[in-house]
Amino acid sequence: MHYSSPWWLAGGHAQTIYPATLMHKPEVALRRERWTTPDQDFIDVDFLDGEAGKPFLVLFHGLEGSSNSHYARALMDKLKSLGWSGAVPHFRGCSGEPNQAPRFYHSGDAQEINWIIRRLHSQFTAAHPQAKFYASGVSLGGNALLRWLGESQSSARIVDAACAVSAPLDLTNSGATLSRGFNRIYTKNFLQTLKPKCLHKLTQFPKLFDRERMLSAKNLYEFDNVVTAPLHGYRDVDDYWHRASACLVLNEIQVPTLVLNAQNDPFMPAQFLPKSASTYVTLDYPQHGGHVGFAQGAFPGKLDWLPEKIISHLQAHG
Repeated sequence: MHYSSPWWLAGGHAQTIYPATLMHKPEVALRRERWTTPDQDFIDVDFLDGEAGKPFLVLFHGLEGSSNSHYARALMDKLKSLGWSGAVPHFRGCSGEPNQAPRFYHSGDAQEINWIIRRLHSQFTAAHPQAKFYASGVSLGGNALLRWLGESQSSARIVDAACAVSAPLDLTNSGATLSRGFNRIYTKNFLQTLKPKCLHKLTQFPKLFDRERMLSAKNLYEFDNVVTAPLHGYRDVDDYWHRASACLVLNEIQVPTLVLNAQNDPFMPAQFLPKSASTYVTLDYPQHGGHVGFAQGAFPGKLDWLPEKIISHLQAHG
């Protein structure tokens, strides 16, 4: 499936912002479960219950995303039309209620992805032993999923096929790009929700990180250096952005996987997109699409190209 952007939506910024903020999001009823994590915290998982014997697809959302994000609603709506089952696990603190542990979530969170996928797989296949089980991730969730696929290698084959969309595959260059020019609008948007979460975290754990340095952070480099990196076992932001980048493990993946990134994605410039990966990985870099945009059709446009692309890959390779 080739992607062509509509004539009325020109440029990577418009193709990113318009779908996320102005396009109609389908209404999909989801069922929520609260799970206790291995470290006695919790996450909330929103489920779409499909027809017996049909496939299951888990979607890991992006930075500060949720099951209400435009891409999640569009994908769950597509699954509903097919009779598939699905789930959107919320990373810690992203379901509308603060989590209880000192940690949050991050781009290299393969360990978190691992226990969630294995529990979902066990839960679903117990009732549907012959059905296909797929995994997908968007932006941060896509990078974390790829990290898990690469680090797990053959043990990730409980997943029949996978897809990562608009993942910041090279976090160092992606992060630097988000600190420049118009891209700073995305960083500002992220920090508007991350900083209040951090202030609440300091009421739970008063000395967890430096409050004033966190509040003064003007970009993701400064924020990740004072909060994300030290909270999750990294030496500093440079260590985090290097070690968590999915581009380092693409050659280790042993599950049929689509890596879909638009060349005009403001978060991940085309010159930094990986040129090679394992034979299991399909690198698909359309010229347009923005960051998790991929709107199509006559104005006001539709969000159905991306779900159809994901489903097409999974069915062809899983």
